Amino acid sequence: MTVMTTRRADHGSTWTATEAKAKFSELVERALLRGPQTVTRMGEPAVVIVSMAEWERKTKRTGNLAEFLATSPLRASGINVRRQKEPARKVDL
Repeated sequence: MTVMTTRRADHGSTWTATEAKAKFSELVERALLRGPQTVTRMGEPAVVIVSMAEWERKTKRTGNLAEFLATSPLRASGINVRRQKEPARKVDL
């Protein structure tokens, strides 16, 4: 079991769940100004609070599957993948 030492909310970016609950507005403000804030529960990292801008930056898609496959370095590798002609195996549900 890994024990994580938590820094006080006054000095860093790690908060206990109790601190986060008591100082939620401050937690949000720090996430906006200083970046991701980690909240621990029972000494273990539980969640990370991030600004909406950071969330959108991290989750933004940069293309579709066809574009990804078209630009893949494996496209010109010479790999020849063939579909099997056997029927799918039967599965008991």
